[in-house]
Amino acid sequence: MNKIEPKESQNVEYKRIWQDKYLEWICGFANAQGAVMYFGVDDDHEVVGLKNVDRLMEDIPNKIVTTMGIVVDVNLHELNGLEYIEVVVEPSNIPINYKGKYYYRSGSTMQELRGPALQQFVLKKMGRSWDDVVNDRATIDDLDRTAIEYFLRKGYENGRITDEERNMPIEMLLENLDLIDEEGKLKNAALLLFAKKPQRYFTSVRFNIGRFSGSESNLITQDVIEGNIIQMADRVVEVLKSKYLTMPITFKGMNRIEKLEVPEDALREILYNAIVHKDYTGAHIQMRVWDDRCEVWNEGELPVGYTPETLLERHSSRPRNRNIANAFFKAGFIDAWGRGYKKICEGFDAAGLPIPKIETADGGVRVTFQRNNVNNVLTGGQISSLTGGQTSSQTTADIVFDLIRQNPRITKSDIAKATGISKSYIQRCINKLKKENKILRKGSPTYGGIWEIIQEEKK
Repeated sequence: MNKIEPKESQNVEYKRIWQDKYLEWICGFANAQGAVMYFGVDDDHEVVGLKNVDRLMEDIPNKIVTTMGIVVDVNLHELNGLEYIEVVVEPSNIPINYKGKYYYRSGSTMQELRGPALQQFVLKKMGRSWDDVVNDRATIDDLDRTAIEYFLRKGYENGRITDEERNMPIEMLLENLDLIDEEGKLKNAALLLFAKKPQRYFTSVRFNIGRFSGSESNLITQDVIEGNIIQMADRVVEVLKSKYLTMPITFKGMNRIEKLEVPEDALREILYNAIVHKDYTGAHIQMRVWDDRCEVWNEGELPVGYTPETLLERHSSRPRNRNIANAFFKAGFIDAWGRGYKKICEGFDAAGLPIPKIETADGGVRVTFQRNNVNNVLTGGQISSLTGGQTSSQTTADIVFDLIRQNPRITKSDIAKATGISKSYIQRCINKLKKENKILRKGSPTYGGIWEIIQEEKK
C-alpha cells in the first residue's frame, strides 16, 4: 500500500500531476482558510509519483512568489520509491491576486471574485466593512435632522445615549459614531442611517412587502418602504399593522385591548436583523405575507463558519455592517452579544407560536414565522358551515358570538377590525345568530345599543 496520512487541515487537495492552472487554486486557498495540496497523489491518498521532481521543486515556489508574492512551504516526500510534493498554503491577511485576478475557495468550489463580491472581500481583508467606505458625493446637508433627532431620542430613552451626546454638534456626533472620516466626508453608513434620500446613493435601500395567496404567482397587493434605515422598522411595522397583519380586539372589563397577532418585539428583532446584516450592494429586503405565515429575506450570506443552527445557539456577534450595527445598538434596537435570534425564539414561544425557521436561501438569510390571525380559522369548510356545510372547527359565527359575549357593547366595526372580515359578512353572521335566537339587540341598532345573550353557544 502506498497510501499517505495527510496533514490535518481544513482543506486538503490531491492531484496526480502538477499543472500551472493549480496556481489559481493556491491563490484561492491563500485568500480563504489555507490548505495542504499533494501532487503525485490520487484522491484515494495513493501515491502515484511525479516526473521531473527536481525541476518542479524549483519551479513551483518560484512561480508562486513571482506571480502572487507569497511564500509557501514546498516539501519533497518519498514512499516506496515514489516521490510526491506537498505544498502548504497559509491563509493570507491581505488580498492575493494571480495575474490580476482574485480567486477564493468557498466550500468545494474555486471562485473568481468580481464586482461587489471582490469589493467586500478586499474590505474584509483590510479589516473594514462596506458601510465604512467614504462617499465623496455627499455632505452633511444631505442628512435628515429629524432622523438624527429620532435616533438620539430612542437612544436616550433606552439609556444608551447621554445628555451630553444628545446636545453635541452633529459633526461631533457623527465623529463619535465613526460615521465621518478625518476630512469630514460621510461614510456609507451615515447616508444609509440618516440621509434624506438614501436611494440617491444606493439603489437597494428598500423594504418590499407583498401579500400572496395560494402561490407565488398570486400577488394580491404590495408596498415599497423607502427612506433611511434607522426609521425603516417603524415604517414597516406601521404598514403591516394597517394592511397585512391583524390586531384582534379583546376586552378586559370595559377596556379595549388591541394586540398584534405575532409578538411585536420579536417581529421588530427580525426586521432589525434583516436591516443591519443586509448586503447593501445586493437586492432589497423582501417580506412575503401568506395566509398562514410570513417570510423575511435579506441579501447577505452568514459569516464564515456560521450556519442557521449557529444563530439559535450561543454565538459571537459578527455584524456585516459594523457602523450600522453600532448605531442600532446606541439607539437601543439591538444588543452586542449575538442574542437577537434567541430573543426572537423566546418571544414567539411566549406567544404560543412555533419557533421561526431560519435558513440560507438565494445568497441571503430567510426567516419564516407562523401567523396567529383569526383568518387562519375562517377558510374553506369552516366558513361553509354558514351555508350548510359541516365542520368541527370554530365557525365565523362562533367567533362573532364569542366577541359579543365578551363585550355586549361591541360594534360591527369593532368585530370587523378584530377579525379582518368584511362588515357585510359579519352582518350575515349576526342575522344567523338572531335567527337561531342566540342574541338580541337592545336600544339603538347602530350606536348606544347593547347585545343580550339569549342562548349560550354549545361547544
